[in-house]
Amino acid sequence: MIYEVIIAILIGLDQLSKYFALNYLKEAGSIPVIQNIFHLTYVENRGAAFGMFQNNQTIFIIVALVASAFGLYYLHKKKINLVGKVGILLIISGAIGNLIDRVRLGFVVDYFDFRIIWEYVFNVADVFVVVGTILLCIHILFFEDKEMVK
Repeated sequence: MIYEVIIAILIGLDQLSKYFALNYLKEAGSIPVIQNIFHLTYVENRGAAFGMFQNNQTIFIIVALVASAFGLYYLHKKKINLVGKVGILLIISGAIGNLIDRVRLGFVVDYFDFRIIWEYVFNVADVFVVVGTILLCIHILFFEDKEMVK
C-alpha cells in the first residue's frame, strides 16, 4: 500500500508541473531562465525519448502499462533493497505520468529545455524514469544476487 501512495504522490508532482506548463507556459512558448543554457519551453512530444518514434501512442501505452505492472509485481513479491525499490517506484511513476498525458492529450507535455550539449526538452516524469533506471541498474549490478533485507 505504501508503494502505491508514493507512486501517486510522484505522479501528482509530475501532473502538477505539466498543468502549469499547459496553462501558463504554452502561451509564452519559451522563457529563458539562464539565457542559452536553460529555458522553460513548451513542447508537445508525440514520440519517445528525443522525439523518436513519432505518433506511436498505442505502443507507448502498452509498454508503460506492462512496465508498471511488472514493477508493482516485483516490488510486492521480490526481495529488493532500498536502491532497487526507489528505482522501480521512480520508473513506474514516470511511466504512468507520461501515460496519463498520452491517453488524455495524445502527446506528452515537455518543458525543461537545457541547451548545453544538445537541445532536448523533457519533463519531471522523464527525470523519474532516467534516475529510476540508473538506480535499478545499480541494484542489479551490485546487490541483486546478495542477500538483502526488505
